[in-house]
Amino acid sequence: MTSSSRASRGDRQGETKPSRTSAESSHVINNLDLCAQMSTKAGSEVLFEKVGNAGVITLNRPKALNALNLTMIRHIYPQLKNWDKDSETDLVIIKGAGEKAFCAGGDIRAVTEAGKAGDSLAQDFFREEYILNNTIGTYQKPYVALIDGITMGGILKEQFEGVGLSVHGRFRVATEKTLFAMPETGIGLFPDVGGGYFLPRLQGKLGLFLALTGFRLKGRDIQRVGVATHFVQSDKIVSLEKDLIDLKSPSNSDVAQLLDSYQEQSSLDAEKPFVLQEQTEAIDRLFSAGSVEEIMENLKRDGSAFALKQTETLAKMSPTSLKLTFRQIQEGARMSLQEVLVMEYRLSQACMRGHDFYEGVRAVLIDKDQSPKWKPSTLSGVSEQAIEECFSSLGERDLKL
Repeated sequence: MTSSSRASRGDRQGETKPSRTSAESSHVINNLDLCAQMSTKAGSEVLFEKVGNAGVITLNRPKALNALNLTMIRHIYPQLKNWDKDSETDLVIIKGAGEKAFCAGGDIRAVTEAGKAGDSLAQDFFREEYILNNTIGTYQKPYVALIDGITMGGILKEQFEGVGLSVHGRFRVATEKTLFAMPETGIGLFPDVGGGYFLPRLQGKLGLFLALTGFRLKGRDIQRVGVATHFVQSDKIVSLEKDLIDLKSPSNSDVAQLLDSYQEQSSLDAEKPFVLQEQTEAIDRLFSAGSVEEIMENLKRDGSAFALKQTETLAKMSPTSLKLTFRQIQEGARMSLQEVLVMEYRLSQACMRGHDFYEGVRAVLIDKDQSPKWKPSTLSGVSEQAIEECFSSLGERDLKL
C-alpha cells in the first residue's frame, strides 16, 4: 500500500508555544489550540508528552477502548501542527492507553442524535476528523502508530473510526493483539476516514472484499496485506518505543531501519499462513465485477462454502451502503488522499440525510436486535440516481483541505 504524498501544506499553524496560532486561522483553530493546552491536565482523554525530541500522543480512554470523539480530534490536530513546525520535535508516536485497544472508534451515538436533530456535530465531526486524517497523511516528520490492540474503521459496541489515526501515517506497527476491520456496511455507512484511498491500493480485490464484507484481519496478517508497515510482538513494544525516542534527529530511513530490526526479532506466527491465502484467487475472481449485483451473482454461481458465506454476509448489509462503497472504492483508486476525503465527506453527509445509518445504529447499538430494516431493502431498489446524488458536490459546504 502506498501512502499519500508528503507534499508540504501551506496552512501550518503556530509554534510549539500553545498560546499563538497563525493570523489566517479562524476562531475554530484558536479553540482547538485551547483544547490542546487543556489536554495536558490529568485525566484528559488524550495526553501529550515531549520525551526527548519525540512527541508522544496517548489516547486515554481505555474503558471506552480509546474511542475517538470530537474533543479528542480538537486536541490532536493543533498539537500535530505545532510539533510539525517545532525544530525540537523529531518524530511523533501515537499509541493507546490500556491493553485492549489502540483506538476502536468515536462517539457514534452523539453523531447519530446530532444527525437526527440537524445539529452541526453531524457535520463538524466528519469534517474535522477528515482534516486530521489529511494532516497525518501529509505529515513531514516520522509518524509512528503503535497499533497494539483493536483498530477499526467501523463499529465495535459504540465506536467507529480508529483506522484514520494510523493507516495514513508513514509507519504503522501491528502486534499479535491487533484487530483490523472496516465493517461500516453493516451499520448503513461506508469505510470512511480515507478507506477509499488505501483499500483499493491493497493487492488485487482484497480491499473491495474487506470494504464490502467487514472481514476482520488479525496480527501479522495486517502487516502482510500492507495495512500495517511492520509487525512487532507486543512484549517488545515498550522497548521499541524507548528506542524510537532515543533516536537522534531521525530520518524516515532511520525509523524504518529500527522498525525492520524489531520485526526481524519477532518470530511469533511467522509460520502461520495468511488467513485468506487459500481464498485470494477466489476473491480476485469473484469480486472482479461491474456492480455489487454482479458480485452477488458470481458468489451464487460459484457455490463454494467460502462464496456462500460471503453471500450470507453481504445479504445482511445495507444495500445502499454496499453500492456506495463499491463506487467509493472504484473512484478512490484513481484519486489522491485529499480527493478521497472530499468525496467521503459528501458521502458522510448523504448518510446523515438518509435512513439506513440511523436504522443500523438502532439495530446494532441501541435495541441490539441485529435486525435492521434497510430502506431500500434490496440492491435492485437502490437506484443509480440515488447513488449519484450521494456523490454530488455540497457547494460551499464541501470539505476544504
